Amino acid sequence: MDIATLVGLLGAIGFIIMAMILGSSGNVGMFMDTVSVLIVFGGSIFVVISKFTLTQFFASGKAAAKAFVFKIEAPEELIEKAVQLADSARKGGFLALEEAEIPNGFMQKGINMLVDGHDADVVRATLLKDINLTEKRHEVAIALFKSLGDIAPAMGMIGTLIGLVAMLSNMDDPKAIGPAMAVALLTTLYGAFIANVVAIPIADKLSIRNQQEKQNNQLILDAILGIQDGQNPKVIEGILRNYLAQSKREPAAE
Repeated sequence: MDIATLVGLLGAIGFIIMAMILGSSGNVGMFMDTVSVLIVFGGSIFVVISKFTLTQFFASGKAAAKAFVFKIEAPEELIEKAVQLADSARKGGFLALEEAEIPNGFMQKGINMLVDGHDADVVRATLLKDINLTEKRHEVAIALFKSLGDIAPAMGMIGTLIGLVAMLSNMDDPKAIGPAMAVALLTTLYGAFIANVVAIPIADKLSIRNQQEKQNNQLILDAILGIQDGQNPKVIEGILRNYLAQSKREPAAE
């Protein structure tokens, strides 16, 4: 569970609701309007669908879960595992890695290719392709939520214009002015809420997740190639520690 995402989202929503309660003397219902919901929420979703395929749309919905629930190994853990595998390979050959327990699926794939005897060029090309395709899938989800962040305020503006037209066309009826003005203002509120509280933060968090996963996979690629090349485990460890922040690059004491 990503505490930062959960706390940030719930905190933002909580403060907004608190402001509504205080600003309306407890009458929060005044901020609810069916027409505004239809225009902004419904309109935004269907415009986004028109910009992407249905497969991309539903896949991005699943990808959004990574903003809240995401487990990824720390680079230090991957380096430690890579050094262990390199030591085993140096002592017993690649076949000694066949029964190794490797929690990371991408690392497991690379080790399997070593055990199967693939050339270094084939291993590099295959794993690089895997990294690039994974990154592209993530980029689609990021682009979708960024698109939602752009579209929602625009749909809010459309709703505002609809409300203003309805208000101006009924100036002779005071009872019609209030509902029309509510539509005009609430659609802007809804659009800003979807964009700035939900869509853009999720897109930004998914972008961070994408970079973390890509960096880990590149670290694993270097580890696999080092193991295949028969490099000394300590040399591999030194190379892989370049992926860490400067303060963490010193090898762990034995």
